[in-house]
Amino acid sequence: MIALMKGIHIVALSLWCAGLVVLPVILQIYGRREEVRTQAGFSEFRLLVHAAYTRIVTPAAIVAIAAGTVLIFARGLTAPWLMAKLAVVAAMVLIHAWLGHLATRSAEERGSYSMPLALASLPASLTCMAAVLYLVLAKPDLQPLIEALPRDLRVPQGRSIPSTLVPI
Repeated sequence: MIALMKGIHIVALSLWCAGLVVLPVILQIYGRREEVRTQAGFSEFRLLVHAAYTRIVTPAAIVAIAAGTVLIFARGLTAPWLMAKLAVVAAMVLIHAWLGHLATRSAEERGSYSMPLALASLPASLTCMAAVLYLVLAKPDLQPLIEALPRDLRVPQGRSIPSTLVPI
């Protein structure tokens, strides 16, 4: 079961990461080609971007996150490196959402819109991918970083909501 989930997670994550690399290239380079200035070329560009984002990259992201969540609960992981990895994955989700926004804008604003810095997401995406790979493979000891945090961020404060206020 765990091996199957790991396999699904790795395959989906690979597709998602490939999409985070390819989508900016399509938006920036293919979107500026002369053929896109015609109606037929623009329709092809719009369908290519839409299909890549909605049929490949987004489902891969959802499957990768779902399989990863199953793995976290199946293995009972709570290590600091995993929490750091989840923060990096959250950054990847933000990049994914931004690329979706750019894809939508490119489809709605034909001709009057030149893609602003779609390729700027590449360094951020590649940095996130490298960070995830490092955190998963090295599983570094992040305890010294945790110790450097202020005490209020490391120690439970004992301030919970009284059970009488929590709706059941």
